[in-house]
Amino acid sequence: MKLQVPFLQLPVSFDAAALAHEIAQVDESHWRPHPNKLPGNSALTLVATNGEPDNDDLAGEMRPTPVLEQLPRVKEVLSALGATWGRSRLMRLSGQAEVTAHVDTNYYWRERMRVHVPITTTPDVRFQAGEAEINMAAGECWIFDTWRRHRVVNENDRTRIHLVADTVGGAGFWDLVAQGRPAGRVVPGWQPRPVPLPGRGDVAIDFESVNAPVVMTPWEVREHFVFLLGECVPHPRLAVVQQGLLDFARRWHGLWSAFGEREAGWPRYRALLDQGRADALARGAGEIGLRNEVGLMHMLDMLVFGVALSDDGAPNLVARKDVHGDAPAQAAAAAPTRRAASASSFDRPVFIVSPPRSGSTLLFETLVGAPGVYTIGDESHALIEGVPGLAPSQRGHDSNRLLAEDATPEVTAQLRQRFLDALRDREGHAPGDVPVRLLEKTPKNALRIPFLKAVFPGARFIYLHRDPRQVLASMIEGWNSGRFVMYPNLPGWQGLPWSFLLTPGWRELSGKPLADVVAAQWETATRVLLDDLQALDRDEWTAVDHDAFLAAPQATVERLGAWAGWGWDRDLGGVLPLSRYTLSTPAPDKWRKHAEAIEPRLAAIRDTVERAARAAR
Repeated sequence: MKLQVPFLQLPVSFDAAALAHEIAQVDESHWRPHPNKLPGNSALTLVATNGEPDNDDLAGEMRPTPVLEQLPRVKEVLSALGATWGRSRLMRLSGQAEVTAHVDTNYYWRERMRVHVPITTTPDVRFQAGEAEINMAAGECWIFDTWRRHRVVNENDRTRIHLVADTVGGAGFWDLVAQGRPAGRVVPGWQPRPVPLPGRGDVAIDFESVNAPVVMTPWEVREHFVFLLGECVPHPRLAVVQQGLLDFARRWHGLWSAFGEREAGWPRYRALLDQGRADALARGAGEIGLRNEVGLMHMLDMLVFGVALSDDGAPNLVARKDVHGDAPAQAAAAAPTRRAASASSFDRPVFIVSPPRSGSTLLFETLVGAPGVYTIGDESHALIEGVPGLAPSQRGHDSNRLLAEDATPEVTAQLRQRFLDALRDREGHAPGDVPVRLLEKTPKNALRIPFLKAVFPGARFIYLHRDPRQVLASMIEGWNSGRFVMYPNLPGWQGLPWSFLLTPGWRELSGKPLADVVAAQWETATRVLLDDLQALDRDEWTAVDHDAFLAAPQATVERLGAWAGWGWDRDLGGVLPLSRYTLSTPAPDKWRKHAEAIEPRLAAIRDTVERAARAAR
């Protein structure tokens, strides 16, 4: 749920030691892996659909599991908060593990708050939401803004356990929220009130029975559209998309007035949903981003097109599943797979590689319009680093570098499947039974070319080059904005929280000026990717200059379409829209405000600068 502040502490506290002792009595067999298989993450289900511990559905009657009946003090915590409870768990995070950065985009969390009560923790457990970061102390009670990108890092060797419970609220709960204190704000006399936990468990608790529509009301449809349109990043096609959504809402209201929830109207509701989704894509909804860096089309699927009708015909059935995160890759991974992925499932996958802030998002968002091309719709941070053994935290925090030997048979099989399950074409359709044309871009992949080539033997690469002066200036602004933090608690790092890709040799940059850091990031990423590309056969990669792309976008995409073998069938017009991650309006000379910091660093890396320019030609 979107809140006005990143974190809000409620004015109650609980006996964490008593809760920890009670939880320790539960047999280990009741703990299960995280639904999205996040390494080091496990859960003990307390409230679930139909009270079934292994049921991760987010629709249906939420009931206590048998384990909750063994935890009287946990029941007393839930009762004391005065809320109606939905899906609730004890969440365990192993030492030196993390919950990777994500946004809770599922329909279920649109109007639900996520309550955290730390039970076993240390000061080294850091919770980040947007640009804010806190440590939740044992026994405290917090809610946070799940609409912001958030992550949790346990930098201690001890295991962390939180009670994590979802709720739409309740009379007593809203009173507590009204008395809450935002993180970091000093409120004179404010002190959380200790709540006794006698351990009898003879308390009354309300559980959800209604949490997903049979047929969504027109008023709720409009509410979701208004909310999402208000969260959009400015885009030339936004007005056209808005008009299309308004037209859909009016037509939906007409059907609702005739049928309401009656099954007789379901075929017409389904036809309108399919038509409305196709129209939103055609108007450009897939090219528009939200301020929290999630795609508008993904959220339209999760909040409306995938849940507005319960006839099991939705194109995105995972909108009713436990999708803990925003990437379509994560969503699809929670659904049954269509077919087993192998090397033959992919036909010459194409990866855009470049240092960060080189314009790869704009190139990617343009190329997704190619016929027959499939993408995951966003960058693949969670998709790749969610495979056990690939995250930097599991590799000594050395870097994002991955080599061919890291593509073990197990890793390769899992990663191919994760990609295959996530792919959609420009119309939002999943792949059929033929080999698919994958297009992907993630700046970290500049350090993973040998790995990607091993996972996808037919892979091809587009090197995107941009004037290093423009890139370094944009990277400086990106670091300072706090919007691109990847590793906020990098062990031993001194400086702003680490942003963008983690390059080899980063430890040598600790404490140095930001201009030195970004110059080293650019030079290392560029040198590594050029070494790797030039070790391939020459027909396995091509290059694009960013300025040349902006000057002649149509000619560029037609050339790339011919090279990749997917063609091109659209007229781009004269001016391309801004990409979703644009910080400020682009201008050729914008870098000059950082010229004093940039120019001396360029002289020190001149060899790589000149080599990159030659490769782009």
